Amino acid sequence: MRPQPLIDMQANTFDGEEERLWHELIEDGSAKAREKLFALHTRFARNIGRRICRERNYGDIDPHDVDQAAFAGLIEALDRFDPSRGTPFRGFAVSRISGNVIDTISKMNEMREQISWRHRIRSQRVRSLHVGNTEALSTEQAMDALIEIAVGLAVGFMLEGTGLYQEEDAVVAPNAYESAAWNDMRSTLRACLEKLPDRERLVLSHHYFDGIAFDQIAALYRLSKGRISQLHRSALDRLRRTMREQGHFKLEQ
Repeated sequence: MRPQPLIDMQANTFDGEEERLWHELIEDGSAKAREKLFALHTRFARNIGRRICRERNYGDIDPHDVDQAAFAGLIEALDRFDPSRGTPFRGFAVSRISGNVIDTISKMNEMREQISWRHRIRSQRVRSLHVGNTEALSTEQAMDALIEIAVGLAVGFMLEGTGLYQEEDAVVAPNAYESAAWNDMRSTLRACLEKLPDRERLVLSHHYFDGIAFDQIAALYRLSKGRISQLHRSALDRLRRTMREQGHFKLEQ
């Protein structure tokens, strides 16, 4: 008797690639397969959260807070889904994503307006770039440390310029020379990003391009938020050094 396939292709809408990923996740516990499945359904989860906000008129809720709740629901769905039952994943996941979004919104209080998503994200970035006990540093060393943090944040600003805040912020158009130089610098940065170690590259991509907070990235990779902060800093340090070697960021020379 032939063994039953892990995934009933008639009962699900998986293509060959997704079927392979589910097999690797369920049978082998593959972290890489889990990460790829998360990326595959990220937009789906975000759309559910945004739709709930529109339908329920939660106009005072930061949409990025909703995104993080949706991503948490998606991660829970990935960990609980059983493909052998023949249920389409998105049909299974929608209730968990929706429930987590609604539950998160219901728990929010008046303080949510005082601590915006952007403020929390940028505070996390600054903390991740902190270089230790600055009280023990000399004035010159402390200035160098501040410059290092500033340049690290500048790298992040260039990364997010093509993704995270594009919908929110109207950017003042530079003149022709500035535009060419800016685009060249960003193109160089994106090329350098692709050469980072896989885990560092994925942390930056998830954070700056997908808008996923450190907490959710930590949950996705089953790592501590502190470890994600370390990977974030390490990745920005690599990019900063590479950009300096290519003639950018002369402030720190």
